[in-house]
Amino acid sequence: MKKISILIPCFNEVENVGPISSAVEDVLKKDLSSYDYEIVFIDNASTDGTRDKIEELCRNNSKIKAIFNVTNFGQFNSPFHGICSLDGDCVIPVCADFQDPVELIPVFVHEWEKGHRIVSGVKSKSRENGIIYFLRTIYYKLIKGMSQVHMIEHFTGFGLYDKTFVALLRKLNDPIPFIRGIVAEYGAGFNLKLVEYEQPRRRAGKTHNNFYTLYDAAMLSITSYTKVGLRVATIFGFICSILSLLVAFIYLVLKLTNWYGFDAGQAPLIVGLFFFMSIELFFIGLMGEYILNINTRVIHRPIVVEERRIGFDTDADIEKEADAKR
Repeated sequence: MKKISILIPCFNEVENVGPISSAVEDVLKKDLSSYDYEIVFIDNASTDGTRDKIEELCRNNSKIKAIFNVTNFGQFNSPFHGICSLDGDCVIPVCADFQDPVELIPVFVHEWEKGHRIVSGVKSKSRENGIIYFLRTIYYKLIKGMSQVHMIEHFTGFGLYDKTFVALLRKLNDPIPFIRGIVAEYGAGFNLKLVEYEQPRRRAGKTHNNFYTLYDAAMLSITSYTKVGLRVATIFGFICSILSLLVAFIYLVLKLTNWYGFDAGQAPLIVGLFFFMSIELFFIGLMGEYILNINTRVIHRPIVVEERRIGFDTDADIEKEADAKR
Protein backbone atom coordinates (compact mmCIF):
# COMPACT_ATOMS: atom_id res chain seq x y z
CA MET A 1 0.00 0.00 0.00
CA LYS A 2 1.41 3.37 -1.01
CA LYS A 3 1.82 5.99 1.67
CA ILE A 4 0.89 9.67 1.35
CA SER A 5 2.65 12.09 3.70
CA ILE A 6 0.78 15.35 4.32
CA LEU A 7 3.00 18.13 5.70
CA ILE A 8 1.36 21.09 7.44
CA PRO A 9 3.80 23.91 8.33
CA CYS A 10 2.42 26.25 10.97
CA PHE A 11 3.22 29.26 13.11
CA ASN A 12 0.65 30.63 15.57
CA GLU A 13 -2.28 28.79 13.95
CA VAL A 14 -4.09 27.62 17.08
CA GLU A 15 -7.50 28.24 15.47
CA ASN A 16 -6.65 26.30 12.32
CA VAL A 17 -4.59 23.20 13.20
CA GLY A 18 -7.58 21.21 14.44
CA PRO A 19 -9.89 21.98 11.50
CA ILE A 20 -7.15 21.50 8.88
CA SER A 21 -6.20 18.07 10.23
CA SER A 22 -9.86 17.02 10.21
CA ALA A 23 -10.39 18.37 6.69
CA VAL A 24 -7.30 16.60 5.34
CA GLU A 25 -8.19 13.32 7.03
CA ASP A 26 -11.75 13.47 5.71
CA VAL A 27 -10.46 13.86 2.14
CA LEU A 28 -7.95 11.05 2.55
CA LYS A 29 -10.51 8.63 4.01
CA LYS A 30 -13.22 9.50 1.50
CA ASP A 31 -11.33 9.83 -1.79
CA LEU A 32 -8.04 8.02 -1.17
CA SER A 33 -9.02 5.13 1.09
CA SER A 34 -6.70 2.70 -0.71
CA TYR A 35 -3.63 4.62 0.50
CA ASP A 36 -1.86 4.68 3.83
CA TYR A 37 -1.22 8.18 5.13
CA GLU A 38 0.31 10.35 7.82
CA ILE A 39 -0.33 13.98 8.74
CA VAL A 40 2.74 15.79 10.04
CA PHE A 41 2.75 19.27 11.56
CA ILE A 42 6.05 21.17 11.59
CA ASP A 43 5.77 24.06 14.02
CA ASN A 44 7.99 27.13 13.78
CA ALA A 45 8.10 27.92 17.53
CA SER A 46 4.49 29.07 17.93
CA THR A 47 3.63 31.13 21.01
CA ASP A 48 -0.19 31.07 20.97
CA GLY A 49 -0.98 27.54 22.13
CA THR A 50 -0.60 25.91 18.72
CA ARG A 51 1.82 23.34 20.12
CA ASP A 52 -0.54 22.32 22.89
CA LYS A 53 -3.27 21.78 20.33
CA ILE A 54 -0.94 19.73 18.09
CA GLU A 55 0.12 17.58 21.05
CA GLU A 56 -3.54 16.89 21.81
CA LEU A 57 -4.14 15.89 18.18
CA CYS A 58 -1.14 13.54 18.30
CA ARG A 59 -2.39 11.89 21.49
CA ASN A 60 -5.81 11.26 19.99
CA ASN A 61 -4.71 10.07 16.54
CA SER A 62 -1.67 7.91 15.78
CA LYS A 63 -1.74 9.10 12.16
CA ILE A 64 -0.90 12.64 13.28
CA LYS A 65 2.73 13.46 14.07
CA ALA A 66 4.70 16.60 14.87
CA ILE A 67 8.09 18.24 14.50
CA PHE A 68 8.77 21.18 16.83
CA ASN A 69 11.54 23.62 15.86
CA VAL A 70 13.64 25.36 18.52
CA THR A 71 12.93 28.76 16.95
CA ASN A 72 11.31 30.32 13.89
CA PHE A 73 13.40 29.35 10.86
CA GLY A 74 11.27 31.20 8.34
CA GLN A 75 8.65 30.41 5.76
CA PHE A 76 11.00 28.49 3.43
CA ASN A 77 13.42 26.54 5.62
CA SER A 78 10.83 24.93 7.86
CA PRO A 79 8.63 23.41 5.10
CA PHE A 80 11.72 22.30 3.17
CA HIS A 81 13.07 20.51 6.24
CA GLY A 82 9.68 18.93 6.81
CA ILE A 83 9.50 17.61 3.25
CA CYS A 84 12.97 16.10 3.56
CA SER A 85 12.05 14.48 6.90
CA LEU A 86 9.12 12.43 5.61
CA ASP A 87 9.26 8.94 4.11
CA GLY A 88 5.98 8.63 2.22
CA ASP A 89 5.83 7.59 -1.42
CA CYS A 90 4.83 11.20 -2.00
CA VAL A 91 4.74 14.35 0.13
CA ILE A 92 2.04 17.03 -0.09
CA PRO A 93 2.67 20.29 1.84
CA VAL A 94 -0.54 22.10 2.81
CA CYS A 95 -0.82 25.48 4.55
CA ALA A 96 -2.62 25.41 7.89
CA ASP A 97 -4.72 28.49 7.05
CA PHE A 98 -6.85 26.69 4.40
CA GLN A 99 -5.51 28.85 1.56
CA ASP A 100 -4.28 25.63 -0.05
CA PRO A 101 -7.55 23.79 -0.92
CA VAL A 102 -7.46 20.28 0.54
CA GLU A 103 -9.92 19.23 -2.18
CA LEU A 104 -7.00 19.29 -4.62
CA ILE A 105 -5.16 16.48 -2.82
CA PRO A 106 -7.02 13.72 -4.75
CA VAL A 107 -6.39 15.64 -7.99
CA PHE A 108 -2.66 15.75 -7.24
CA VAL A 109 -2.59 12.04 -6.41
CA HIS A 110 -4.48 11.19 -9.61
CA GLU A 111 -1.91 13.10 -11.69
CA TRP A 112 0.89 11.43 -9.72
CA GLU A 113 -0.48 7.99 -10.56
CA LYS A 114 -0.44 9.02 -14.23
CA GLY A 115 3.34 9.45 -14.00
CA HIS A 116 3.85 13.08 -12.94
CA ARG A 117 6.41 13.01 -10.14
CA ILE A 118 5.85 16.70 -9.36
CA VAL A 119 2.35 18.17 -9.39
CA SER A 120 2.30 21.90 -8.62
CA GLY A 121 -0.72 23.95 -7.67
CA VAL A 122 -0.77 27.31 -9.47
CA LYS A 123 -3.11 30.12 -8.46
CA SER A 124 -5.31 31.30 -11.34
CA LYS A 125 -7.28 33.61 -9.03
CA SER A 126 -7.13 34.64 -5.41
CA ARG A 127 -9.57 36.02 -2.87
CA GLU A 128 -6.77 37.73 -0.96
CA ASN A 129 -6.27 41.51 -0.99
CA GLY A 130 -6.45 42.68 -4.61
CA ILE A 131 -3.47 45.01 -4.29
CA ILE A 132 -1.29 42.26 -2.79
CA TYR A 133 -2.29 39.85 -5.56
CA PHE A 134 -1.50 42.51 -8.19
CA LEU A 135 1.92 43.13 -6.65
CA ARG A 136 2.57 39.39 -6.56
CA THR A 137 1.72 39.18 -10.26
CA ILE A 138 4.20 41.94 -11.08
CA TYR A 139 6.85 40.22 -8.96
CA TYR A 140 6.34 36.84 -10.65
CA LYS A 141 6.55 38.36 -14.12
CA LEU A 142 9.64 40.35 -13.14
CA ILE A 143 11.49 37.37 -11.66
CA LYS A 144 10.41 35.20 -14.59
CA GLY A 145 11.92 37.70 -17.01
CA MET A 146 15.11 38.15 -14.99
CA SER A 147 15.87 34.53 -14.14
CA GLN A 148 17.74 32.06 -16.29
CA VAL A 149 15.35 29.45 -14.84
CA HIS A 150 11.77 29.39 -16.16
CA MET A 151 10.03 30.37 -12.92
CA ILE A 152 6.41 29.30 -12.32
CA GLU A 153 4.01 32.20 -11.82
CA HIS A 154 1.81 32.12 -8.70
CA PHE A 155 3.34 28.89 -7.42
CA THR A 156 3.77 28.92 -3.64
CA GLY A 157 5.07 25.40 -3.06
CA PHE A 158 1.64 23.78 -2.71
CA GLY A 159 1.70 20.51 -4.64
CA LEU A 160 2.78 16.88 -4.62
CA TYR A 161 6.39 15.70 -4.59
CA ASP A 162 7.31 12.12 -5.39
CA LYS A 163 9.83 10.37 -3.13
CA THR A 164 12.42 10.49 -5.94
CA PHE A 165 12.22 14.29 -5.97
CA VAL A 166 12.37 14.37 -2.16
CA ALA A 167 15.56 12.31 -2.40
CA LEU A 168 16.99 14.99 -4.71
CA LEU A 169 16.07 17.72 -2.20
CA ARG A 170 18.02 15.88 0.50
CA LYS A 171 21.10 15.78 -1.74
CA LEU A 172 21.09 19.50 -2.57
CA ASN A 173 22.59 20.47 0.79
CA ASP A 174 21.38 24.06 0.36
CA PRO A 175 21.33 26.15 3.58
CA ILE A 176 18.80 28.60 2.13
CA PRO A 177 16.53 26.42 -0.02
CA PHE A 178 13.92 28.07 -2.24
CA ILE A 179 11.47 25.31 -3.16
CA ARG A 180 9.75 27.41 -5.85
CA GLY A 181 13.02 27.88 -7.69
CA ILE A 182 14.11 24.26 -7.19
CA VAL A 183 10.85 22.97 -8.68
CA ALA A 184 11.19 25.37 -11.62
CA GLU A 185 14.81 24.32 -12.17
CA TYR A 186 14.40 20.54 -11.96
CA GLY A 187 10.69 20.08 -12.64
CA ALA A 188 11.01 19.13 -16.31
CA GLY A 189 13.07 16.09 -15.37
CA PHE A 190 10.29 14.89 -13.06
CA ASN A 191 7.45 15.28 -15.56
CA LEU A 192 6.07 18.41 -13.89
CA LYS A 193 2.31 18.94 -14.05
CA LEU A 194 0.63 22.27 -13.25
CA VAL A 195 -2.86 22.32 -11.74
CA GLU A 196 -4.69 25.65 -11.54
CA TYR A 197 -6.90 26.61 -8.61
CA GLU A 198 -8.56 29.62 -7.02
CA GLN A 199 -6.98 30.51 -3.70
CA PRO A 200 -9.59 31.00 -0.96
CA ARG A 201 -9.35 33.42 1.94
CA ARG A 202 -7.63 32.51 5.18
CA ARG A 203 -10.06 30.61 7.41
CA ALA A 204 -9.12 32.22 10.73
CA GLY A 205 -6.39 34.27 12.35
CA LYS A 206 -4.14 36.87 10.77
CA THR A 207 -1.67 36.41 7.97
CA HIS A 208 1.97 36.29 9.02
CA ASN A 209 3.11 37.82 5.74
CA ASN A 210 4.14 41.45 5.86
CA PHE A 211 6.35 43.74 3.80
CA TYR A 212 9.52 42.26 5.28
CA THR A 213 8.57 38.62 4.60
CA LEU A 214 7.49 39.45 1.04
CA TYR A 215 10.69 41.44 0.49
CA ASP A 216 12.75 38.59 1.93
CA ALA A 217 11.11 36.12 -0.46
CA ALA A 218 11.70 38.42 -3.42
CA MET A 219 15.37 38.97 -2.55
CA LEU A 220 15.95 35.25 -2.00
CA SER A 221 14.60 34.42 -5.44
CA ILE A 222 16.48 37.29 -7.13
CA THR A 223 19.84 36.58 -5.51
CA SER A 224 19.54 32.80 -5.90
CA TYR A 225 18.30 32.62 -9.47
CA THR A 226 19.30 35.80 -11.32
CA LYS A 227 22.43 37.62 -12.42
CA VAL A 228 20.51 40.57 -13.81
CA GLY A 229 20.93 42.77 -10.73
CA LEU A 230 24.71 42.73 -10.92
CA ARG A 231 24.74 43.03 -14.71
CA VAL A 232 22.36 46.01 -14.62
CA ALA A 233 24.60 47.75 -12.07
CA THR A 234 27.61 47.32 -14.36
CA ILE A 235 25.81 48.40 -17.53
CA PHE A 236 24.01 51.31 -15.87
CA GLY A 237 27.25 52.50 -14.30
CA PHE A 238 28.95 52.46 -17.70
CA ILE A 239 26.08 54.39 -19.33
CA CYS A 240 26.05 56.99 -16.55
CA SER A 241 29.80 57.44 -16.89
CA ILE A 242 29.44 58.14 -20.63
CA LEU A 243 26.57 60.56 -20.00
CA SER A 244 28.55 62.34 -17.28
CA LEU A 245 31.52 62.80 -19.61
CA LEU A 246 29.21 64.04 -22.35
CA VAL A 247 27.51 66.58 -20.06
CA ALA A 248 30.89 67.73 -18.74
CA PHE A 249 32.14 68.23 -22.30
CA ILE A 250 29.02 70.23 -23.25
CA TYR A 251 29.41 72.44 -20.19
CA LEU A 252 33.06 73.00 -21.03
CA VAL A 253 32.25 73.98 -24.62
CA LEU A 254 29.46 76.34 -23.52
CA LYS A 255 31.73 77.96 -20.96
CA LEU A 256 34.62 78.40 -23.40
CA THR A 257 32.38 79.87 -26.10
CA ASN A 258 30.56 82.21 -23.71
CA TRP A 259 32.88 82.69 -20.77
CA TYR A 260 31.07 85.62 -19.13
CA GLY A 261 27.49 84.93 -20.26
CA PHE A 262 27.10 81.25 -19.38
CA ASP A 263 26.20 80.63 -15.74
CA ALA A 264 24.53 77.31 -14.96
CA GLY A 265 24.50 77.87 -11.21
CA GLN A 266 24.54 75.20 -8.52
CA ALA A 267 21.18 73.54 -9.24
CA PRO A 268 22.41 71.10 -11.94
CA LEU A 269 25.29 70.03 -9.72
CA ILE A 270 23.07 69.40 -6.70
CA VAL A 271 20.42 67.52 -8.69
CA GLY A 272 23.07 65.43 -10.44
CA LEU A 273 24.81 64.70 -7.14
CA PHE A 274 21.63 63.44 -5.44
CA PHE A 275 20.64 61.43 -8.51
CA PHE A 276 23.92 59.56 -8.73
CA MET A 277 24.09 59.07 -4.96
CA SER A 278 20.64 57.47 -4.95
CA ILE A 279 21.61 55.18 -7.82
CA GLU A 280 24.80 54.19 -6.01
CA LEU A 281 22.93 53.44 -2.78
CA PHE A 282 20.38 51.30 -4.65
CA PHE A 283 23.01 49.14 -6.31
CA ILE A 284 25.17 48.95 -3.19
CA GLY A 285 22.11 47.63 -1.36
CA LEU A 286 21.39 45.16 -4.16
CA MET A 287 24.97 43.89 -4.16
CA GLY A 288 24.71 43.64 -0.38
CA GLU A 289 21.77 41.24 -0.83
CA TYR A 290 23.92 39.04 -3.08
CA ILE A 291 26.74 39.14 -0.52
CA LEU A 292 24.29 38.26 2.28
CA ASN A 293 23.14 35.28 0.23
CA ILE A 294 26.74 34.15 -0.25
CA ASN A 295 27.54 34.71 3.43
CA THR A 296 24.59 32.57 4.54
CA ARG A 297 25.69 29.76 2.24
CA VAL A 298 29.30 29.94 3.44
CA ILE A 299 28.32 29.84 7.14
CA HIS A 300 26.11 26.85 6.27
CA ARG A 301 24.11 26.60 9.46
CA PRO A 302 21.53 23.80 9.67
CA ILE A 303 18.35 24.50 7.74
CA VAL A 304 16.34 23.75 10.89
CA VAL A 305 17.22 22.67 14.43
CA GLU A 306 14.51 20.51 15.96
CA GLU A 307 13.45 20.68 19.59
CA ARG A 308 11.61 17.35 19.53
CA ARG A 309 9.37 15.05 17.53
CA ILE A 310 6.10 13.35 18.38
CA GLY A 311 4.90 10.10 16.84
CA PHE A 312 8.00 9.22 14.81
CA ASP A 313 9.85 5.92 15.01
CA THR A 314 13.28 6.65 16.53
CA ASP A 315 15.23 4.08 14.51
CA ALA A 316 13.67 5.23 11.26
CA ASP A 317 14.53 8.83 12.12
CA ILE A 318 18.17 7.97 12.72
CA GLU A 319 18.38 6.07 9.44
CA LYS A 320 16.68 8.90 7.57
CA GLU A 321 19.03 11.52 8.99
CA ALA A 322 22.00 9.36 8.01
CA ASP A 323 20.65 9.07 4.45
CA ALA A 324 20.15 12.83 4.28
CA LYS A 325 23.81 13.42 5.17
CA ARG A 326 25.17 11.06 2.51
